[in-house]
Amino acid sequence: MNTKNIMIVGVGGQGSLLASKLLGQLFQMQGFDVKVSEVHGMSQRGGSVVTYVRYGDKVYSPVIDKGEADFIVSFELLEAARWLPYLKPEGVIVTNTQQIDPMPVITGAAAYPEDLVAKMLESGARVDALDCLKLAEQAGSSKAVNIVLLGRLSHYFDISEDVWMEALEKVVPARFLEMNKLAFALGKAQGQA
Repeated sequence: MNTKNIMIVGVGGQGSLLASKLLGQLFQMQGFDVKVSEVHGMSQRGGSVVTYVRYGDKVYSPVIDKGEADFIVSFELLEAARWLPYLKPEGVIVTNTQQIDPMPVITGAAAYPEDLVAKMLESGARVDALDCLKLAEQAGSSKAVNIVLLGRLSHYFDISEDVWMEALEKVVPARFLEMNKLAFALGKAQGQA
């Protein structure tokens, strides 16, 4: 199998490391060679972060270049737009519709761009946008946005929900497991992507 590439993008403190660890575990359980990168960017609260998950028969590098991402999983709309050049022409962006103001917007030096989903669609990208924050809060914690997103992403893979749950059990601390299972289910239940 050719190597597949998933970029996880967001803002520091949103749980991108757990999301990438879960995907790495999932694909390893499917028998693939997997490379998961470290965080690139400023992982302090508020800084832009990206992690890479690559899997296939044999993966030689953890890095994804422009135009190579099969999926971009984005915790925040502006981050989805920022990393758009990395998406393959037939790739998909699975994004939370939440907007988190970056420092230039907070300081008044810039305005948050409007209609980002429409602009990404106009560029030809396939965009699967969902209010993951609302669903995460419904599951019990705003911090579960990452798992809601992965529930949504699961529509694009022919991997049973049981296997996703087994991977979740291996990477999520026991005290948070039921909440995260609910978050995954809520993301998955939002209709076929």
